[in-house]
Amino acid sequence: MAAGFKTAEPLEYHRSFLKENCRPDGRELSEFRTTTLNIGSISTADGSALVKMGNTTIICGVKAELANPTVDAPGKGYIVPNVDLPPLCSSRFRPGPPGEQAQAASQFIADVIESSEVLKTEDLCVDRGKLCWVLYCDIMCLDYDGNILDASVIALLAALRNTRLPEVSINTETCTPEVNFEKRRRLRIHKHPVGTSFCVFDDSVLIVDPTAEEESLSTARLTVVTDEDDRLCSLHKPGGSSLSGEKLQECINLATTRQREIQKLIEKVTHSLKTEK
Repeated sequence: MAAGFKTAEPLEYHRSFLKENCRPDGRELSEFRTTTLNIGSISTADGSALVKMGNTTIICGVKAELANPTVDAPGKGYIVPNVDLPPLCSSRFRPGPPGEQAQAASQFIADVIESSEVLKTEDLCVDRGKLCWVLYCDIMCLDYDGNILDASVIALLAALRNTRLPEVSINTETCTPEVNFEKRRRLRIHKHPVGTSFCVFDDSVLIVDPTAEEESLSTARLTVVTDEDDRLCSLHKPGGSSLSGEKLQECINLATTRQREIQKLIEKVTHSLKTEK
């Protein structure tokens, strides 16, 4: 009976739970799914991380390449993020060029990198005007069940924390770069931005960490990105119903709490990896 009601009237089915201040998966409105993190799982990458939030699974691999700096920024390297939503992660995605959602997610990640200053691009410069590092950050969804933005930000941050760049020196005689893969150094992470996504039901009920089904039934979505200094780095709201200042403040408060939890999780996993070695 419940399954039939859910199929025939999915929104009413969800409303019946929301009235009782809970959700179909048993969570409270402001409760996140269990988040797990695995660091350094791709041996061929310079840094990597795998994040699971409920069923949503995201992997991020960082590949560093040497390149010429741009004319506009001769003393800086650059970071190129790309979010991939392949057909294997959900039947909603088709083979072919990146769809609208993947492009929007890639742009969102690029904006977060820039606004949060997670890395200082000056740190990626090897030889001013001649040589710099480019970090290609490939973020791929392996299983899609909503809220890929939060999972992508965690995966990116953890993968950057895991990244080791080989030592590079310039040969004075030949003026060519020499790379020493035996000696590697960590990236200097300046900020720890963390995203917290919300969905709004019936223009008034706020839920956190939505599943794919909750996203499809909501009247608005919102992602708040904050760092360890409680600074608001980014606010992403792609259309939908408006939010009151009060509701928005509620979202920001939840986001700052979430930021601390996730940073603690990343520190814990990174530390356990070091002690294992």
